[in-house]
Amino acid sequence: MKNSDQATDPLDGIKLIPEPSEKLLNERQYLDYRNERERCLEWLLTFGKDPEKAEGYAKTTVSNRAYRMDQFYRWVWEYEDGYTTNLTHEHADEYQRYLAGTETSNAHKNTCTKAVMMLYKWLHHQRGADKWEKEITFSRKNQSTTPRDYLTRKERTKIRNASLEYGSVPSREKVWGEERDRWVRYLSQRFEKPKEAVTEEDWERANSWKIPSLIATSLDAGLRPIEVERARTTWVDTENEVLRIPKEDSSKNTENWIVGLQEQTVTMLDRWLQQRTAKEKYDDTDALWLTRRSNPYQSATLGRLLRKLCEIADISTENRQMSWYAIRHSTGTYMAREEGLAAAQTQLRHRTPETTMKYDQAPVEDRQDALDRMG
Repeated sequence: MKNSDQATDPLDGIKLIPEPSEKLLNERQYLDYRNERERCLEWLLTFGKDPEKAEGYAKTTVSNRAYRMDQFYRWVWEYEDGYTTNLTHEHADEYQRYLAGTETSNAHKNTCTKAVMMLYKWLHHQRGADKWEKEITFSRKNQSTTPRDYLTRKERTKIRNASLEYGSVPSREKVWGEERDRWVRYLSQRFEKPKEAVTEEDWERANSWKIPSLIATSLDAGLRPIEVERARTTWVDTENEVLRIPKEDSSKNTENWIVGLQEQTVTMLDRWLQQRTAKEKYDDTDALWLTRRSNPYQSATLGRLLRKLCEIADISTENRQMSWYAIRHSTGTYMAREEGLAAAQTQLRHRTPETTMKYDQAPVEDRQDALDRMG
């Protein structure tokens, strides 16, 4: 006999924790996140549309947005380098800036933004958080937008140079006394070990070629975040000074790509490949670059790295949508300017010329020169 008092689960049919998130969480994090999701989604279904009238969103709407919310949480975990449900306005603002730089349609960006707005609406009404107002509105009228903010020629050089400075320390033999003690204290904090456990290998490790090779390769090849994540040692052909990206690892999965590299970049990659063989965390993987926590680099981690390099290079990021794609957009803009759209299309691995057309513009330096000539 059917129990008429038994209520139907309002979340039935909605995936609470998608598989990508489940893989990232330990048992306690999983339970904590599940409870968080249940409370949020149940409120959206009951009150979300108009809390004062107790009018909720349609189940199909909540179900569709729930997965986008989960994507946002995963982005935040990457941004924070660890699990958290403590969402801030900074997270939402940075996520919008990240979306602005991606090569996805404005419709997709709007869908992701709407999901985040629903999530923060719940936080406002149920957790007392301040209202979040989106900074960016993605126009539906122009799906093929011009590139977002990109690095100028001077900024590209500054970023390349900043990567050589990033995290570097002086030679152990060149510092003594109090100065050496300060560097030992810095290394102990950086590598999360006691001061007395800092070794000569740690001094060498601090001057790794990992970041310089990652930045130089990305500047040359305009690597997307997913391509940095998938990059393998087998891609690197130092003899011919190219990257060979196989079809299965290509972002668009259409064909094998051969991408040219500068001689300076090849030298950095060669030095990094030699150093890499001495690092234990790379013993069982052919990943070209891994984070300090042995994870693949992803969009949030890369965005944070780029902003740190901008800080070192004294490049202002105010009023700019500075994401990792700023590197890719700059490569496309200047390759199109110097060698034409066909070269830019191949270097950026675009399937169609139409995608590359948005780089057919005069860089800011050219426009400044034109103004000077105009008087």
